[in-house]
Amino acid sequence: MSLITKDIPIRVRYNETDQMGIVHHSNYIFYYEVARTELMRSLGTSYREMEERGVLLVVRDVRSHFIAPAYYDEVLNVRVSIREIPTAKVTFDFEIFNEKSQLIHTGEVTLASVDKTTRRPRRAPEWFVELLRQG
Repeated sequence: MSLITKDIPIRVRYNETDQMGIVHHSNYIFYYEVARTELMRSLGTSYREMEERGVLLVVRDVRSHFIAPAYYDEVLNVRVSIREIPTAKVTFDFEIFNEKSQLIHTGEVTLASVDKTTRRPRRAPEWFVELLRQG
């Protein structure tokens, strides 16, 4: 059960594919970033606001599992979820579906909360945690 989930459509662009018209594996990291950013916006905040309020979210871990290829000009549905209230880290889970609603990819990104000034780990800000609870 997820705390919050959002579906983000992303159309595969030509420059994201190889000569066979298949999405290059490195682009999935960008899809994760787009989905995380849009999830944050849907909650009423952004990475910019986090940074302005003294918190950086740095990538701690990335995992990807390739099930089937995605192709040029397909509209993918990137489902991003947060399963639990963050502490000093927050984990985003991803499921990517093709136009036939088939699951083609799963992934996970864990971000660590870091104080912008000291660059030391810190707890997720309470205001951010509250946004997730209200989500």
